[in-house]
Amino acid sequence: MTDHTTDQQAWAAALHAHGRRVTKQRLAVLAAVQHHPHSPAEGILAAAREELPELTAQSVYVVLSDLTDLQMLRRFEPPHSPALYETRVGDNHHHAVCISCGRVEDVDCAVGHAPCLTPHWDQNSKPMTIQIADVLYQGICQDCQAKQQLPKQPATQK
Repeated sequence: MTDHTTDQQAWAAALHAHGRRVTKQRLAVLAAVQHHPHSPAEGILAAAREELPELTAQSVYVVLSDLTDLQMLRRFEPPHSPALYETRVGDNHHHAVCISCGRVEDVDCAVGHAPCLTPHWDQNSKPMTIQIADVLYQGICQDCQAKQQLPKQPATQK
């Protein structure tokens, strides 16, 4: 049995558990997101059309919204980017975004003492119990670092 078949069986079971029909549109979108994580809706549409050429943009947006509401997909919005989607759900992972090329990588939840993850409530706040902290790391990936040209050093005068 292939991984694709295993994925489809798991997705079908999850859709049934949520009272949804298993449709070729839903399966095509799930497969596209699985194989192209951190993609925007337009990228998911293009990938899903490889399997299902007649798929419309509106169908993809409806399916993405529905599957996100069901928590079968995760949607996140990095700065200066359209919403991105992934199938990795159910854990409190974060993302690192390259500010040069836009590449996104998953980052497991911060461990150890992380003071920025403990909110400071001022006297006017109504504190709440925090369930999830959404952290976005921004930097420059290794590929972009390797491509950068360092400024030439001025020649020293003797």
